[in-house]
Amino acid sequence: MWCARQGASIWRRKAIDRFTFRTAGETHGPALVAVVEGLPAGLPVQTEDVDRELARRQVGYGRGDRMLIEKDRVEILSGVRFGKTLGGPVALLLRNLDWPNWRDKMAREGDGAGIEPLDTARPGHADLGGVLKYDHHDVRNVLERASARETASRVMAGALAKRFLRELGVAIVGHVLSIGKFRVSPRVEGNPETAARAESSSLRMADPAAEEAVVRWIDEVKEAGTTAGGVVEVIATGLPPGLGSYVAWDRRLDGRLGQALMSIHAIKGVEVGGGIGLSALPGSEVHDEVFPGPGRENLLFGKYALPFHRETNRAGGLEGGMTNGEPLVVRAAMKPIPTQSTPLRTVTVDRWEPTSAHRERSDVCAVPAASVVAEAMVAIVLADAFLEKFGGDAVRDILYNYSSYLERICGK
Repeated sequence: MWCARQGASIWRRKAIDRFTFRTAGETHGPALVAVVEGLPAGLPVQTEDVDRELARRQVGYGRGDRMLIEKDRVEILSGVRFGKTLGGPVALLLRNLDWPNWRDKMAREGDGAGIEPLDTARPGHADLGGVLKYDHHDVRNVLERASARETASRVMAGALAKRFLRELGVAIVGHVLSIGKFRVSPRVEGNPETAARAESSSLRMADPAAEEAVVRWIDEVKEAGTTAGGVVEVIATGLPPGLGSYVAWDRRLDGRLGQALMSIHAIKGVEVGGGIGLSALPGSEVHDEVFPGPGRENLLFGKYALPFHRETNRAGGLEGGMTNGEPLVVRAAMKPIPTQSTPLRTVTVDRWEPTSAHRERSDVCAVPAASVVAEAMVAIVLADAFLEKFGGDAVRDILYNYSSYLERICGK
């Protein structure tokens, strides 16, 4: 009996030691919250690290009027002292500046008398499934939590993950590959240096010609009363071989990345490297051959060079559920936002009578913001994978463990 209890205790401790996070809050509630666990002690953290990521999420051509109201700024409530993590949970608070306009409709007390329930379900949203699952009769009880405003909490957690990865020499860049039928030049795809140019773009596209065409098309989409979707790409560099594992299905890194990216609102597809397109090619044109000697892009931790390299990266940096030393390249496809200014046909909740969907204030295009959220989710998965392999209670311990591993695999 003691062994069983001891084993369970060890399992629970291992789960806590890794990077985990939870979010709470409604889109028109007082605030959003993120609680992050697993960060080692001694990690330098400033509010500016988080605010910078929140600001990146808010920009983008095609965003709605709410972005003119919200000026997202984080408040760190716990887990940080004198600019460094303590090793305990880090609680992050983001106040919704739009809350005073919704105080009566979103009151925490009272019976809601005088507040008309929302009884129409928007196609493509969580509305219909949510009212049925949770026995609600007011669709607002669903949409408030199902709203993509929740992704601001993920960006806060992702900012801490990015800060941790930076200590390990890992860099992450996200950008937009396509919106509608307009796609950036092939030379931009999978190229972290070129993709970084997207930071100066209103659509987070590193191709001015494509961006110009998309801006015109978004104006047309808005005029037509509908919305636009697209594809985003995230590239992570500085990753060592061996993050993730092949020994169990739930430890494979590609599966963990897929789950994380698919959990983002409106994401309907994820691919790694060449993705679906590889299925149409012969194996000789798919698999990345390995050559002796260090490569141009696989310097790790600033000073360690792998004793081999590849000249292609069709696998997107993942083989057998593990990183292989090449840049990680993942893409996510975002469907157009369900809320339309020209409402779609639907039914009323409970009575099931034909009607038109209500129009909640929304964006025309949120693909640029999705690229920032995708960065955050990739960073969270990678931080978790690093802690899984090199875990320690303090940053110094992790850096020591990581350096020892690199010395072994790089032949130092």
